[in-house]
Amino acid sequence: MHILKLDAIDSTNTYLKDLMLSRVLEDFTVIVASEQLKGRGQMGAEWQSKKGNNLTLSILKKFNYLPVTDQFLLNICVSLAILDCLKKVPIPNLSVKWPNDILSGNTKICGILIENVLSGKQIQESVIGIGLNVNQLVFDDLTNVSSMKLITGRTFDLDELLQEILMSLKAFFNRMEENNSAQLWKMYEQVLFRKDKPSTFRNNKGELFMGFIRGVSPQGKLMVELENAVFREFDLKQIKLLY
Repeated sequence: MHILKLDAIDSTNTYLKDLMLSRVLEDFTVIVASEQLKGRGQMGAEWQSKKGNNLTLSILKKFNYLPVTDQFLLNICVSLAILDCLKKVPIPNLSVKWPNDILSGNTKICGILIENVLSGKQIQESVIGIGLNVNQLVFDDLTNVSSMKLITGRTFDLDELLQEILMSLKAFFNRMEENNSAQLWKMYEQVLFRKDKPSTFRNNKGELFMGFIRGVSPQGKLMVELENAVFREFDLKQIKLLY
């Protein structure tokens, strides 16, 4: 494992992808930045993080055999690995808001962005971006956001936390590669935010509707039960959970 620590860069994911173009990198090469100037989240959202307060990192994961059809397993492994670390703190009321936001109660404390490099119908490599709110106390103009310190009142050592996360990620990827995907899927669905609770959603037309989250399809789509026991699957561009 090679860990490269940087001061301020635009995005750890972008830096790692550029590095991959210029040289051959070993599996689990890690880029850690004290500050991201243009950190990114899902759907192009900007990730805000105060310098030196949080963990902003990207990890290169290589695969011998991982079909594109199984790509949501990456979301599952990374989400469960972070959850595993946070449970040990402990951070209370942890859940995963589909597809891979980590929540404590109703507040987001971690975001994940995974970008895959394909070779035919196989995932050759993945760049896994993680933004974990650790010691930051103020989040400008953001709602429903928190940090480990705000929740626990404790200050955390970022290097120790980084090592815990990397160890947990390796353990969950080993489980995936040992064909424990069915068990991992079940674990993920058990911690899904608002699973089996009446919830409000907004579709891509801006329309609101009610439904129950019942799980995630093999393609990683959110399975929602609507009125009259009608089941529908939605991808990230089609639906937003409003609570």
